[in-house]
Amino acid sequence: MQRHRIAPRPGWQQTVEEQGLIYPLTRYPDDTLRPYWDESAYYSFTLPEVEALEETVEELHALCLKAAAHIVAEDRFAELGITDPVVAASVAESWRRRAEQPSLYARFDLRYDGTGPAKLLEYNADTPTSLVEAASPQWFWMEERFPGADQWNSLHDRLVAAWQRQADLLPPGHPVHFAHSHDDELGEDQMTVVYLMETARQAGLATRSIAMEDIGWDPLSGRFVDDRYGFLRTVFKLYPWEWLVADGFGPQAVRTADLGGGSGSTLWIEPLWKMLLSNKALLAILWELHPGHPNLLPAHLDGPRDLTRWVAKPLLGREGAGIVVHDGTGPAPETDPQERYCWQQLAPLPDFDGNRVVLGAWVVGDEAAGLGIRESAGLITDEYARFLPHVIR
Repeated sequence: MQRHRIAPRPGWQQTVEEQGLIYPLTRYPDDTLRPYWDESAYYSFTLPEVEALEETVEELHALCLKAAAHIVAEDRFAELGITDPVVAASVAESWRRRAEQPSLYARFDLRYDGTGPAKLLEYNADTPTSLVEAASPQWFWMEERFPGADQWNSLHDRLVAAWQRQADLLPPGHPVHFAHSHDDELGEDQMTVVYLMETARQAGLATRSIAMEDIGWDPLSGRFVDDRYGFLRTVFKLYPWEWLVADGFGPQAVRTADLGGGSGSTLWIEPLWKMLLSNKALLAILWELHPGHPNLLPAHLDGPRDLTRWVAKPLLGREGAGIVVHDGTGPAPETDPQERYCWQQLAPLPDFDGNRVVLGAWVVGDEAAGLGIRESAGLITDEYARFLPHVIR
């Protein structure tokens, strides 16, 4: 794994915007705009490195599924903050029916520097983003800058194949609605949904877009409807389940989730059982079940225990929000007593030319499917991180 400097292509911003990346710049607190898509450098990997990472990702995914089964079997929902018995029962039923519950994709965030085993930082299993840039612009960048090279990137083909494979699980006679929130100011969620809708179309499915805020509830029929009063039978949502169950119509969403309840229900993608994997408590349960595993970091739910350097992660935190870091020097910082955390051993991100790097390794279905790389200036990969392309040497 190496970092290389390279001159950006002339007109790169217009190029990547035309390829779907309509948010190539990030606005910083000082009101300056700096590249989010950063092609002033790129990373290269050897083929054996990529093959080893693929094996690691698929092993980690299998371990996470086993951990989900353990949570359900041992009724450990409260440790995930799932204290509503109706929600817990529905998540458990969704897990038991997972063969009937289409699941499309997920993203592992890994610490890796090319010299040792990759370490799991977290699993974004419900609403992962950075998909558009990983699947499309970086592939076209490679074809233009390094013709004949290769890339760890089968995302597009695997997504289309996943829709085709799962088509028989979808309720017939209804389009798949693709939903995101109007609160998305950058356009990232919107373009992720548009891109996934295109992969579904290429798989032969009928699709329609809708905003989460435009989904209505018909109390007479007891169904969710769109802005044309059409019944929502299948919905792909880029909207986390923890938000959905807490919304005003959360009880209806849980009650009518398609768990074998018949034609009056709605099939949500990702399914309810993804709540088991999109929670940082999973990290501690994985360590409890597989202590010493070379791809896991020590993690606990009841405090740092014997960890001298640690990161306290809110169970449902996103983009680095609310993370507390203790590097082992000075007194330990205080955490929010109102927040639930997972304490994970601090594993500082590798430093390449002053840039902190995290690998986002994608899973489609149950198979490793591609790589996206983000850089940040500090220890936490937050909303100011940059995306860099890669190639296989």
